[in-house]
Amino acid sequence: MDHKHYMQLALQLAEAARGQTSPNPMVGCVIVKDGAIVGLGNHLKAGEPHAEVHALRMAGEKAAGATAYVTLEPCSHYGRTPPCAEALIKSGVQCVVIAMLDPNPLVAGRGAAMLEEAGIEVIAGVCSTEAQRLNEVFVKFISTQRPFVTVKTATTLDGKVATISGSSRWITGEQAREEVHRLRHQHDAILVGVNTVLADNPQLTTRLALGGRNPVRVIMDSTLRIPLESAVVTDGAAPTWIFTTERAEIEKQLQLEKKGIRIFSAGSGPSVNILRMLDILGEQSISSLLVEGGSQVNSAFLHAKAIDKIVAYVAPKLIAGQTAPSSFGGIGIEQMNDAISLADVQVEQVGQDIKISGYPVWGEAHVYGNH
Repeated sequence: MDHKHYMQLALQLAEAARGQTSPNPMVGCVIVKDGAIVGLGNHLKAGEPHAEVHALRMAGEKAAGATAYVTLEPCSHYGRTPPCAEALIKSGVQCVVIAMLDPNPLVAGRGAAMLEEAGIEVIAGVCSTEAQRLNEVFVKFISTQRPFVTVKTATTLDGKVATISGSSRWITGEQAREEVHRLRHQHDAILVGVNTVLADNPQLTTRLALGGRNPVRVIMDSTLRIPLESAVVTDGAAPTWIFTTERAEIEKQLQLEKKGIRIFSAGSGPSVNILRMLDILGEQSISSLLVEGGSQVNSAFLHAKAIDKIVAYVAPKLIAGQTAPSSFGGIGIEQMNDAISLADVQVEQVGQDIKISGYPVWGEAHVYGNH
């Protein structure tokens, strides 16, 4: 039997629910008997039945003696739903093929062990790399209790995010901008700095033709300079959380809280402590964060080595200007040997623009000298 073929189908099913399952992982399941698919399922939303349950319901009695393909190790504990390992055992499947073991300490191999103890053959590691990438957000969050951080940038071919006068609409084309709204739909929270709010008064909502989920709007504002009439303060379209420091005025904080804005203090220094902020976001069950900041915010995340993924859109335009801002500012790295490289780089064309995505390799590199 072609295990890879059926597992890839299960991965596609899982992927179809991207943006809906947080804080749970995306999971797909395919049940095959005598060379025919008899059951399909995916996990649609936290609190609802898991992928295996949907697939077993479809397969019915045909599950007996069948092979089940699951993108993530079946759970072995009672949460909001009963354990899937138990459901698979009761169904009479004879083999379970698993893409990856569950990094959740509540599962971590116990699901696979339960199946084997019941006499079911378990094959693990089929398409494991694809499965890890699919659930990179879940893996990071469950193992560190911090959100998976994606920094999104849009620059011209000469690396600028705006002209010398600050004009930035629009660098990229319509297709790239639509993709960014899809990214917003797929993330729990979106982050910008207060300078972006002051310059653009953005809504930071998801605007897709068929609708979409608005992420929590996170603003970094060390002294609460945000205007009370800002769209993110007044429109009520999505929750707005502001991360500030002990330097913020209590009176302004109370005014914002009166308008339903949540204020978090993250540090006593001149700027928001990135790692403390990520800890707080994790405590608030934010598992994925999309950073759409300017050069200061992006460099603060770079400085803290707090970027898990970069998604960079490059437009075939040139605007020049020595003082025109770039996507990363700050002091910068002195030696080319210390530059942060990206791994697993993917390049694709989106309309007229180029999209480059990859994962920073932090290793022993020292960002900003002796950080």
